[in-house]
Amino acid sequence: MSTSTSTTTIADDARPGDPASFFHIKALVKQAGLMGRRRDYYAWTAGVLVALLGGIVTGVILLGDSWFQLLMAAALGIVLTQFAFLAHEAAHRQILSSGKSNDRLGRFLANIVVGISYQWWMQKHNKHHATPNTIGRDPDIEWDTISFQPVDAQRQTGVLKWITHRQGYLFFPLLTLEGLNLHVQSIKHLFVAQRVKRRRRELTGIFLRLSVYVTLVFLVLPVGIAFAFLGVQLAVFGIYMGGSFAPNHKGMPMVPANSRIDFFSRQVLTSRNVMGRTRFGNAALSVVFGGLNYQVEHHLFPSMPRPNLHGVSEIVRSYCAEHRIPYTVATVRESYAQVITYLNKVGLSARDPFDCPMITQFRPV
Repeated sequence: MSTSTSTTTIADDARPGDPASFFHIKALVKQAGLMGRRRDYYAWTAGVLVALLGGIVTGVILLGDSWFQLLMAAALGIVLTQFAFLAHEAAHRQILSSGKSNDRLGRFLANIVVGISYQWWMQKHNKHHATPNTIGRDPDIEWDTISFQPVDAQRQTGVLKWITHRQGYLFFPLLTLEGLNLHVQSIKHLFVAQRVKRRRRELTGIFLRLSVYVTLVFLVLPVGIAFAFLGVQLAVFGIYMGGSFAPNHKGMPMVPANSRIDFFSRQVLTSRNVMGRTRFGNAALSVVFGGLNYQVEHHLFPSMPRPNLHGVSEIVRSYCAEHRIPYTVATVRESYAQVITYLNKVGLSARDPFDCPMITQFRPV
């Protein structure tokens, strides 16, 4: 097990692993019977989420003119994130048997339930899976208010520079805007991208969902509470989404764009698993993180159903220990601490090394 927080690349001094490693692991996973679908698990999960969504709608109607509606808004943000996890799993072909069936399910969940573009997510996320933490190729490490690479941090000026210097500590406060950002970026993609499958269908679905949702909120609630309801729902959604994906790769080694590292090493060395102390704890984390806590295994087997990932992790972890391949595991607290430390380190790299804080405060702007 490794708990490294290295921010260097796994480039020049790293020796390529054995390209056959993945095929050996895959054979062991097949032998253990972990490749099959788990429709029962997903049917049960979807049923629980639909029931919770119905309970929230009922609660909103019964509460009426009350600031306790903000608790309903927070609950809605959590449930919508869980639906987003299901859309993510459908995109990876984890739920149903055929690609078309998974796409139909994923598009419905993303467009109609969550309100974001399925095709935007697919395009962005597939690039990430192919080249995780790869400089110039992984869209998840590109600048977007937060700088994940020193070169991006050094480009910032004005307010953005101030944010960059403190971005680790500001990470979670900034995530309150991530929910809104996801909606905006996905809709923007549908308008400006040159080639988007079912562009009109997605735009129609998303705008129908957003218009119906916002209209109902303002019909049921007083104007002030309605605005607060939408704000809390989006803030919780953004924190939950960002907080679930951030521990997976942030602070793990970077890969140069032209690196020839093998598939197995690329996926294992750039990923971090978030684990509990007990099997029950890991099962609970799998629900909370939508299976993303098993990030190493998810990247090795993207179409692997969520409930099978624990068994796969035992096989991969044992193989890595035997072959002395770094396999990074952290608790929830450790993972977030590593992410914040990494972001602060990148942010501080933008500071002028010759700046004296005492002199800087008297320097004219």
